[in-house]
Amino acid sequence: MNNATLIYNPVAGRHPAKREKEIRQAASALENSGIHVTLARTSKPGDAGELARQAASRGVDAVLVCGGDGTINEVINGLARGETTLGILPGGTANIIAKELGLSHDPVRAARELPRWQPRRIPLGLAVWTAGGDSSAGAAEVERRYFMSVAGVGFDAYVVHRLSSTFKMSWGVIAYGLEAVRQALRHSFPVFTCEVDGRTLAATFTVIQRTRVYAGWLHLAPRARFFEPEFQVCAFKSRSRARYFLYSGAVLARQHLRLRDVELVTARKVVCSAAAPGSRVHFELDGEHVAELPATFEIAPDALTLLVP
Repeated sequence: MNNATLIYNPVAGRHPAKREKEIRQAASALENSGIHVTLARTSKPGDAGELARQAASRGVDAVLVCGGDGTINEVINGLARGETTLGILPGGTANIIAKELGLSHDPVRAARELPRWQPRRIPLGLAVWTAGGDSSAGAAEVERRYFMSVAGVGFDAYVVHRLSSTFKMSWGVIAYGLEAVRQALRHSFPVFTCEVDGRTLAATFTVIQRTRVYAGWLHLAPRARFFEPEFQVCAFKSRSRARYFLYSGAVLARQHLRLRDVELVTARKVVCSAAAPGSRVHFELDGEHVAELPATFEIAPDALTLLVP
């Protein structure tokens, strides 16, 4: 690797004031290892994906990204199905991929270690849905978005939808937990169905995972295998608020799969739709709210080259 573009989100994580200094130090570490680095700073949502596409079109050896799971998601959507290599320097709130790959949470240290990492071709998840949610409209636009770690349908996506960016910036992962408690007392938990390999699962919260960790540290799908072309689908089926608090305790104790109304299955394709006409069910990808059901989630094999330790 001789040259790379480093895309970074200056406000990722809980300490954005440190970000510019860390980026300069990370770039210096990469330069010292013989990699010429061009810095590319995002200024608004969507920038990271466009910057990644531009860098790939220029023929750089690698695109590096320092930011949270949302910024990383934008970058993979700029690179997916191409040949440009991606390297990740963790720098966000949850850092799911960093935990999955065992990367240092210090972006400067990760930059020092990056020249020893090896490229590996990996699968991605792909979500497909109709803009506006009306799949019956003949002229409706079909949307597609890749994801690296997780798709959440139902309750968690609604929590992400309601979570303010200011609250998230101030409290990090804790903000998700506090907002989840608040919404558990208010949310109506609409039921949706997931078609999984010929079976129908009814749920109020489903996580479609490629990583073992969820939200940075919870183990909802302990059998997930990141490098394999498959999902682990964990479905929580109750509409009871009290049951959701039980779910929370069981997840923390890693005992949720013992509950009768929690199910974990392996799949390559999952088709989700609201159970009741007019019911609004949200979904998120890699921790970012995206849209509402209906949607299809499938494996995109051999989709991205990723640097891994």
